[in-house]
Amino acid sequence: MMKLIYLSLLVWVCVFTQSQTSFAQITPHRFDQLDSLQNIEKRKIVVFIHTDWCKYCQTMQNTTFKNDSIIKILNSHFYFLDLNAEERRNINFQSHTFKYKPTGSNTGIHELAEQLATIDGKVTYPTICILNSNKEIIFQYNQFINETNLQSILAKLK
Repeated sequence: MMKLIYLSLLVWVCVFTQSQTSFAQITPHRFDQLDSLQNIEKRKIVVFIHTDWCKYCQTMQNTTFKNDSIIKILNSHFYFLDLNAEERRNINFQSHTFKYKPTGSNTGIHELAEQLATIDGKVTYPTICILNSNKEIIFQYNQFINETNLQSILAKLK
């Protein structure tokens, strides 16, 4: 009987603790929103450039961008944009229309991803690209980045 009481208590504590966990998420924005957002409040822009097939990109989405400290910093001090490098829709940015460029029968890259993620003439995923409020690139990093390192970078740039 005592084991049943302890087991019930343990289950209740686990359920209560789980219900108290934070469900905060990063607020993503679209490129076409940036001008109006910058008119409201000038902020730097963090662009996460990734693909669906990149395992490091998926890991960043499931770890780095789920970290409560990262979520808080990004939502409070930056505008966050999530850019799939294989996006097929046209994106208007900086008075230019960027399009998807096929590179094979079922492969390609979006021109804007190419523009923001190219480092030393090469595009690698994932890439973090940070723009100033004038939409000029001030930082690029083209590898997996964990919560601690991203937090340090964002703290220096905010």
